Amino acid sequence: MEISFAGRAVIVTGGAGGFGAATSIAFAKAGAHVVVSDINVEGAAAVAEKLPSAIAVRTDVTDADSMRELMDRTVDEYGRLDVLVNNAGMPHPLTSVVDMGSADIDQQVAINFRSVVLGCKYALPYLQKQQESSVVNVASISARRPRPGSTVYCATKAAVESFTRGFAAEVAPQVRVNAVSPVIAETGFVKSAFGVDSLPDDTRKSMVDGIPMGRTADVEDVANAILYLASSKATFLTGVCLDVDGGRSIS
Repeated sequence: MEISFAGRAVIVTGGAGGFGAATSIAFAKAGAHVVVSDINVEGAAAVAEKLPSAIAVRTDVTDADSMRELMDRTVDEYGRLDVLVNNAGMPHPLTSVVDMGSADIDQQVAINFRSVVLGCKYALPYLQKQQESSVVNVASISARRPRPGSTVYCATKAAVESFTRGFAAEVAPQVRVNAVSPVIAETGFVKSAFGVDSLPDDTRKSMVDGIPMGRTADVEDVANAILYLASSKATFLTGVCLDVDGGRSIS
């Protein structure tokens, strides 16, 4: 199944690493102009310079002006915006709700949920000018299968799923809005949540034991799902929250 984004402009937030970097690469391979957006602009530039048609843009996804400028910069550079991938997000260290500071709670809401709302708000006028434009939000299977110690993170991802469905109904049929809900992948997420560079063997085993496919997610698993949902192969899909979880949601 050939998927082409030739001549189309795509924004990927949180593009400096993990799912975002893999997604940027996947869209570039399909012919897109890619805007690699991240607060870590050096990391974003390292990804962009490897792609045939890409720019890096420093973006604070929690800031309305920064998100508005991201959309404007994309259109200034490429003359259009066809796809927005709201990927930026972060977990919090495993912590009970009662032990979390209010600033940490606010940060989770701002980065994981408010950023998605802002991205959609400022991208919509540009997306509505194109044919077959779409948004893909990155949620998490933890939205529906939460684990203790990450309750606030899981709640923000549940908000992303709910917002995806509501916004899809609001802007159809001009713009499609979908989400992917991945299971854990061994990216920078692990460092932020567990404080280590890679999962300890016992932790990995306990997680994989709950995944019927017997492994954690690869970044390409998620990137490929995003690419499909944004593509012309999925033009009748909107409001979908696609589980990219190796079956964890059914186990």
